[in-house]
Amino acid sequence: MSTTERNSTQPATEAATLSERAATLVEHDILAGHLAPGSRLGIIDLVQRYEIGATPLREGLSRLMSRGLIVGTGQRGFRVADVSREDLHDITLMRTAVEIEAIKLAITHGDDAWEAGIVSTLHQMRRHIERTGDEFREGAEDFDRLHKGFHTALLTGCGSKRLLSAHSDLYDQAYRYRRVMMRSLESGKKFVRVHQSLADRVLSRDIAGAQAMLEAHLRSTIDIVYPTGSES
Repeated sequence: MSTTERNSTQPATEAATLSERAATLVEHDILAGHLAPGSRLGIIDLVQRYEIGATPLREGLSRLMSRGLIVGTGQRGFRVADVSREDLHDITLMRTAVEIEAIKLAITHGDDAWEAGIVSTLHQMRRHIERTGDEFREGAEDFDRLHKGFHTALLTGCGSKRLLSAHSDLYDQAYRYRRVMMRSLESGKKFVRVHQSLADRVLSRDIAGAQAMLEAHLRSTIDIVYPTGSES
């Protein structure tokens, strides 16, 4: 590659890196609750907040639109996606469709390394909860990483990058609701038992049983956040 070609690629690479950073920062603040559901995302305000140029910021926000965390408004504006019973139901519907297919493929094709990954991530999550007692919660960086890591480990044996990518995006979209759900949990031991049971069913290669348990597990967020008779 010539010097001219290298120089021409550098601005594009730097812009892509900045837009990725912008998307990461805005996503973090949405999931952490620093940017409230429904709030307007003014470009000028975000430029000052993150010290990133307007163009990469818009590109970063467009990335988050495709992941369902941001919606577009008129004149190229953006706002944080609202939360509602209907939205959580839709996320759960899609997660269930994706994950019960992925878990079937993982159980069918998963090898010893896949099984070891499930055991390892469950152990790490259990040890974290033992250290923190009943103070573990979504929003703590270590716990968030371990919790998502476990659910991802269940599915990694499926062999489909697109299923795993869809799982990751939908898991993150459900995060704001899951934080509400986690406030109702009173026992770290119970949380571990639920995930241990799910792991046991998957490792026993019981496809139908694992799918049913996983679907019920995903549905539990709706039942807790929006119990029957509650307002959306």
